[in-house]
Amino acid sequence: MATQIKPINLLLPLNLGSVNCYLLQNGTDYILIDTGSSNIRTEIEGVLKSAGCKPGNLKLIILTHGDFDHTGNAAYLRNRFATKIAMHSSDSGMLERGDMFFNRKKPNILLGIMLPIIPIIFGFGNLEKCKPDLYLDDGYDLSKYGFDAKVIDLPGHSKGSIGILLEGTGDLFCGDLLENIDKPAFSSIIDDLEAANSSVEKLKSLKINTVYPGHGEPFAMKLFADNNKQIKQKGKSI
Repeated sequence: MATQIKPINLLLPLNLGSVNCYLLQNGTDYILIDTGSSNIRTEIEGVLKSAGCKPGNLKLIILTHGDFDHTGNAAYLRNRFATKIAMHSSDSGMLERGDMFFNRKKPNILLGIMLPIIPIIFGFGNLEKCKPDLYLDDGYDLSKYGFDAKVIDLPGHSKGSIGILLEGTGDLFCGDLLENIDKPAFSSIIDDLEAANSSVEKLKSLKINTVYPGHGEPFAMKLFADNNKQIKQKGKSI
């Protein structure tokens, strides 16, 4: 049975745009990729319930990285659906400490000033802090959860950024390595441009058809590759 993909587009606070989560379904098994920020908790829980998620069949919550707009409902949904949280160990400190910058380069002056209020903006408090149940790294096989999929390390936006590749269809969930707000491109925030370029080179070696980004619309990987034959785009350092 082919995996069904349900995109869940959720608004961010203070008109900061929106974030994408993705609910994967294979028969009666589900995996949720990313969880949005806590301001839309009721909305994402309602979507999961309407889709048929319940304790026991939501096999995993996968976090592509540790930013608050992707992790804000992880602890809550884990408890509501009796499931597990999985992410790369390099970003787990963001979730455990509520610190988006604990493993990133030193933020610029503006972001440095804003650091204390970023968790407040995204509603990430003590109740949202938690420890993952499972650590994922490159090549991790998700077949034990009912999906023909694997994990791909995609550092660049953060050290512990990962993607999920559905091997039968070539669908890739890339977190915030790439986005498609105006056109397919690197995320507007890149912590390590060299690592991001290496991640894109890795993707070029794989059979990828459609990319599902954390922000913006899905796009064909070929479109990104054609527009970026020479990866020289400058990421915005945080």
